[in-house]
Amino acid sequence: MLDRPSVVKGTDPERTVDMLKEFQFSLSVILLFSCGFLYQLTLRPRCLFSCLSSFKFQQDPEALLSHRRGIIFVETSERMEPPSLVCCAVESAAKIYPEQPVVFFMKGLNTSAQLPLNSSYPAFSLLSAMDNVFLLPLDMKKLFEDTPLYSWYTRINSSAERHWLHVSSDASRLAIIWKYGGVYMDTDVISIRPIPEENFLAAQSSRYSSNGVFGFLPHHPFLWGCMENFVEHYNSYIWGHQGPNLMTRMLRLWCKLEDFQGLNDLRCLNLSFLHPQRFYPISYPEWRRYYDVWDIDPNFNNSYALHLWNFMNHEGKTVVRESNTLVENLYRKYCPRTYRELV
Repeated sequence: MLDRPSVVKGTDPERTVDMLKEFQFSLSVILLFSCGFLYQLTLRPRCLFSCLSSFKFQQDPEALLSHRRGIIFVETSERMEPPSLVCCAVESAAKIYPEQPVVFFMKGLNTSAQLPLNSSYPAFSLLSAMDNVFLLPLDMKKLFEDTPLYSWYTRINSSAERHWLHVSSDASRLAIIWKYGGVYMDTDVISIRPIPEENFLAAQSSRYSSNGVFGFLPHHPFLWGCMENFVEHYNSYIWGHQGPNLMTRMLRLWCKLEDFQGLNDLRCLNLSFLHPQRFYPISYPEWRRYYDVWDIDPNFNNSYALHLWNFMNHEGKTVVRESNTLVENLYRKYCPRTYRELV
């Protein structure tokens, strides 16, 4: 007699139904956690992009800047919430140089500190959300290693220095551009068109250089000489001695300075000395004109960027909506996100 086949509980269709139920339950759990995560992000305005992109704060400067010419800004105070003018400077650079990294070195941005990505820091969050903007910590001791500035920095008493924020900024910009190359800009410089030069200084006036904008290829000997001169002739009691005066001293050693002819730039070896119109079409004694209403706004056709002389602004002048001042119109055109969200 043939044995009857045993009955197996749970036919194939039943097993399929059970598996579908388990899958639906797992999917529900995952969806629940995802909704909770997204809800937490919505509690922190402007945080979604930045929270998901925190890797931007952990970039190695050498890896970031070694293959692409960067635009560099520096903040040597502990300030973490930049004013609108600083945001405008960075945004305008990001807009004019979309394929290049715009790197803002900030002393207050400690790698171990919690990033201030919340509604209390709208400017910081605004900058961190820009695709080609990178906010990196400024570690001066590490930055000055393997440069003439290291011995100076390790023996200086910064608390006794009269103009430490400015002097340390002067030193930092030299070391950064020497190490990585690129273009340095002060945080009150609004970019309006690309700079076509590789190795250049910006004339503030005839035969006098600024250090608010300059650019070089990595390891350029002019900058090494500037760092050596910085240390050998250090005097922090004289305003600008380590900054524009230093650049001018070195330029006179490097080139035979002459007056500008018309709007032409000066060339010397592999260095360009750019006409004052390129960055300083409004000179520092006339800085208030940026906050005036003009009958016809200037076109600045001969300029690459505009230095707004914020150091002179002891009156605390700011951009006012619907004022039709020159600076408001510059914000509208060259840093519209800053104007929309911070002004």
